[in-house]
Amino acid sequence: MKLPNILLTGTPGVGKTTLGKELASRSRLKYINVGDLALEGELYDGYDEEYDCPVLDEDRVVDELENQMREGETDNSILYKRLETRGHNEKKLKDNIQCEIFHVLYEEARLPSNKPEELEENISQISRWIGQWVKDHKS
Repeated sequence: MKLPNILLTGTPGVGKTTLGKELASRSRLKYINVGDLALEGELYDGYDEEYDCPVLDEDRVVDELENQMREGETDNSILYKRLETRGHNEKKLKDNIQCEIFHVLYEEARLPSNKPEELEENISQISRWIGQWVKDHKS
């Protein structure tokens, strides 16, 4: 069975790791912490002295994740050519490709994560999205 790719984003301390691990434990999804992936693969592009942290090399991270996320999805090179023929500018092309890679539109997926009880609500909502995605993508 195909499963969706889900990207959890947010500022530090809002519960991304807790939510991601809990979703993985309740489903067949695989949890990947991008920070850990970057650390293990040394996927950095310098160091930010002001924030005292490494600078993530986003291109290398996406390359690292792409094979894990590709199964059953649109080939991004085909999608790029398709969108290019529609006359999209470079920024819009890149944004659309990133949406395809991450499979989430930011405005549609925002969930509150301010209180511990919202964790269960968020897991339920995401589980419903996963269920719908699976139904929509049955082969």
